[in-house]
Amino acid sequence: MLFNSYAFLFGFLPLVLFLYFIFGRRSARAAVGFLALASLFFYGWWNPRYLLLLCGSVGFNYLVGRRLARSPTRARGDQLMLWLGIAGNLALLGTFKYAGFFAANMNALADFALPVPQIVLPLGISFFTFTQIAYLVDAYRKEVREYRFAHYGLFVTFFPHLLAGPVLHHAEVMPQFARAETFRFNPENFAVGLTIFAIGLFKKVVLADGIAGFATPVFDAAAHGATLSFLAAWGGALSYTFQLYFDFSGYSDMAVGLARLFGIVFPANFNSPYKAASIIDFWRRWHMTLSRFLRDYLYIPLGGGRCHPLRRHANLMITMLLGGLWHGAGWTFVIWGGLHGLYLVLNHVWRALSRRWLTGFPLPPALGRVLAQLLTFVAVVVAWVYFRAESLPAAQAILEGMAGLNGISKADPYYYGAPQLKGLMIMFMVAWGLPNAQQLLRRYRPVILTYPDEASEGTRLSWRPSAAWALLTAVLLLAAVVNLTHVSEFLYYQF
Repeated sequence: MLFNSYAFLFGFLPLVLFLYFIFGRRSARAAVGFLALASLFFYGWWNPRYLLLLCGSVGFNYLVGRRLARSPTRARGDQLMLWLGIAGNLALLGTFKYAGFFAANMNALADFALPVPQIVLPLGISFFTFTQIAYLVDAYRKEVREYRFAHYGLFVTFFPHLLAGPVLHHAEVMPQFARAETFRFNPENFAVGLTIFAIGLFKKVVLADGIAGFATPVFDAAAHGATLSFLAAWGGALSYTFQLYFDFSGYSDMAVGLARLFGIVFPANFNSPYKAASIIDFWRRWHMTLSRFLRDYLYIPLGGGRCHPLRRHANLMITMLLGGLWHGAGWTFVIWGGLHGLYLVLNHVWRALSRRWLTGFPLPPALGRVLAQLLTFVAVVVAWVYFRAESLPAAQAILEGMAGLNGISKADPYYYGAPQLKGLMIMFMVAWGLPNAQQLLRRYRPVILTYPDEASEGTRLSWRPSAAWALLTAVLLLAAVVNLTHVSEFLYYQF
């Protein structure tokens, strides 16, 4: 079931909200159990066969985590139990997501004849697997205080985050289910949640799906060997850049808004990343809970930044290469991760050199920030080509066009002229000129800070419960519903 579908908007969501608060008035345990079952129904709507897989994963990790958490100290077998738990999760993920990729590459590189399985990837498997790996590690560290199975099951399966994040941390969410007020209807939570959900739905249905029509034909043409001109290649790359931005931003807002309707506050997962003035800043704004997971459970255990600079740069590359592979079983994703790893290394090197050698030649702050934002944005756009392309030759075809190797031609059939330019200008203005949802509603704590030092830029616009804001929310919802001519999956569902 998709958030941007009639079945969800006019069937599942209002019914589950109503019954959740009915149960909550009688018993918090009943409300938790009902919401967990509703979340399983939400997941099973797509393919009921994979419910067994999800439930098996939840049961396995709960038992391992309980064993680790209840041990008074790090007992002799705790480390072995932790590694067995992590291995079980990675085996599940590897079987469904990477078995075909591994077999195909072994056949190509070593002339093997391994069968290449054609497995349908279960929705959300990367997200609920990473969420539970983090839980096991924290249980091993004795940082887990919640042992009730119903609460753990809801923590993993809670439908707003189940399919595409955020990657939740138990310490942020599970204590909220222990509060009695969570299960009581709160008008403020409803107003805040509905507003954020409306903003996210509008981003997905009107903005992301609206620009997708300019991006898809260009990448499809590149996949079929077409030669693209400078204008067509840049038009396609920029269109996908904003399609992905508003698609994932829209999902993140909808997840936050839906959780707030049920009295739960999620961590921030998206904070205007195209306003970033460096790649380091970009990764503190894009898919924030994933970057935090990679930092805390991969980069820091590898040694993080506490070691020799060369080792630190190697740690960054390893982390980003694995982060790229997490997004998809393909070399295009590996290269995308490698590019971002290289960007981060260069960013750290530049910072070190500039502190030492360039302190006497400062640019005006405003000009310096604009140039840094522009350079960061172009680097991100180039990397997105690999992220979206169906193959390495297709990515190369688009990058050759972007480099001007095929000339500049308005006659290119994949250049859409004024309509595309108008759409891109609107995307630029929204992404750079308007505050995001958490900035608009910052007075009402719309999200948990993902990073302790995280701060949103100030904005003159500020949401408050008023007739004007209620009317704007209604307009956004109406515009989204009117444009629901077809149901389109969120791009991050494939991961």
